[in-house]
Amino acid sequence: METIESSLSFISGQILWGPPMLFALAFTGLYLTIGLKAIPLRKVGYAFKQLWAGRKEQGDGQISPFNALMTSLSATIGTGNIAGVATAIFSGGPGALFWMWCIALVGMATKYAEAVCAVHFREKDGEGNYVGGPMYYIKNGMGERWKWLGIAFAVFGMLAGFGIGNTVQSNSVADALESTFGIAPIVTGITLAVLVAMVLLGGIQRLAKVAGKLVPIMAILYIVAGVVTLAINAEQIPAAFSLIFTHAFNPTSAAGGFAGATVWAAIRFGVARGVFSNEAGLGSAPIAHAAAQTDNPVRQGTVAMLGTFIDTLIICTITGLVIIVTGAWTSGESGASLSTLAFNTALPGGNYVVSLGLAVFAFTTILGWSYYSERCTAFLFGPKAVMPFRVLWVLAVPLGTTVSMGFVWSLADALNAMMAIPNLIALIVLSPVVFSLSKAYFSKQ
Repeated sequence: METIESSLSFISGQILWGPPMLFALAFTGLYLTIGLKAIPLRKVGYAFKQLWAGRKEQGDGQISPFNALMTSLSATIGTGNIAGVATAIFSGGPGALFWMWCIALVGMATKYAEAVCAVHFREKDGEGNYVGGPMYYIKNGMGERWKWLGIAFAVFGMLAGFGIGNTVQSNSVADALESTFGIAPIVTGITLAVLVAMVLLGGIQRLAKVAGKLVPIMAILYIVAGVVTLAINAEQIPAAFSLIFTHAFNPTSAAGGFAGATVWAAIRFGVARGVFSNEAGLGSAPIAHAAAQTDNPVRQGTVAMLGTFIDTLIICTITGLVIIVTGAWTSGESGASLSTLAFNTALPGGNYVVSLGLAVFAFTTILGWSYYSERCTAFLFGPKAVMPFRVLWVLAVPLGTTVSMGFVWSLADALNAMMAIPNLIALIVLSPVVFSLSKAYFSKQ
């Protein structure tokens, strides 16, 4: 097992998440940002207005624009915001947070383009439901001869869900609840599996309703806890930003239990964990946005880009700053344990905030990703494969609590990269469509 884990870690870290992938993600986001004349950055206020208006349906689809974003956020706000940020800082130092911000800023354009393509090229399935995502905008936008690329995405998306959206989540929750409350991992796994099964039986409509209520509440509570912790350590915030900007471009020397990190480690872990958290470029979120009740793909695109803004620029930033201002980043701890230590250092009962927050975040991520992987499965094998998929999905939840954490993260990173490749190709090829639709829409505003 150790040999497999080390080999997978090498493939994930040195090949799939090496310089070419980081360049591809950054280039695509930057290219789209420039081509869109920075619409995702200039229209953040407009996007929040559309999000508020999107609480009600605005066209054909299965779920409201608001709930489409909540479903997307239910999948993105997860262990990446707590354990992922902590892992990035542990491995790359405070500078990793700077590179998370950079990939998020250009990632807003990527997420916007994904949703525009998803709605524009979506289609109806045999039951009259709107379905979409990279596999559909590759097939319908790039033509039948490129359908193999859409199939490749669907295969990777189906498999990736069991890593990033399932076992990683249950593994992190089990670890946090065991250390905080002494709950046996298998008990956590079985409980999560039962709760997930209850929601999955209701399909996308029930999932969206649960996400629409649970995601805003959990995000606000976590943000409040983080802001309180930062307020308690307000005098350390300027020094924290100094560390972030300094070590984004200079090696981090060893301090306390922190072993030190190179600039490349800061870039690699900052970008990789940033993408793991906000999923911009992976092609997952547009699967949810394709089901939105909207009459214009650009309107949904503006709503979709807020997923990256909220996930990384707000929630991940709060986690990262708490870890740095409390000095916990030099403790030698990693993952959820590092975030727990950071909150507990300044906030009485902070360990409960992290553990319970992680449990709820992970639960909603398992739900959101179940829909993504289910749609990929249905694209490959048809609607008859949906129920067998749901059974396997539920069974994988408790299984994830018993697997090595290092192995799970490496597998998740590898599958993420394999998802991103066909999606990034499609976004570049279809970018003229995105630019044209955006120009036409905003010229009327």
